[in-house]
Amino acid sequence: MSETLHLGPDEIGRMIRRLAHEIIENNRGAEGLVLAGMLARGFPIARRLAAEIAKFERIETPVGSLDIGLYRDDVSRRTAPISLRPSAMPDIDGATVVLVDDVLFTGRSVRAALDALLDFGRPARVRLAVLVDRGHRELPIRPDFVGKNIPTALVQSVDVRLLETDGEEGVYVSGEEAARA
Repeated sequence: MSETLHLGPDEIGRMIRRLAHEIIENNRGAEGLVLAGMLARGFPIARRLAAEIAKFERIETPVGSLDIGLYRDDVSRRTAPISLRPSAMPDIDGATVVLVDDVLFTGRSVRAALDALLDFGRPARVRLAVLVDRGHRELPIRPDFVGKNIPTALVQSVDVRLLETDGEEGVYVSGEEAARA
């Protein structure tokens, strides 16, 4: 299977800085903002966003981690055991919560994250930030903040690799069509 690098470390850094600015602009500052990173790669992205926000707003934005394993709509269909990781969320009641994930594809993970999030409280509003939107939605979910749109074929996959989780940094597209892209 072929794999093509679409974004390197510098491009990912620029996207995260831009996303942080867009989030602050949309929220009219950092007050009342909470970032909720979906495990595994959404959480380090959320932490990076919080660090960027702190640089120009001089406010620490709370960051939580959200495990959606038991909230997925395919739990009963899985043959392999689900690997659960603890969620750790700050107080979200009345806050603007930005769900953060690495790749938006069908929308099913975001639906599961919304269910998981509501077990922690009742936010005033929920926004969605993704590093990559690859299209092919199955549910009516639309991101509020997008680092990069990467149109793909259904047979392809998008793999975000981060230093914190993978020891390297990049966004790769793989599959039959990647070699021709």
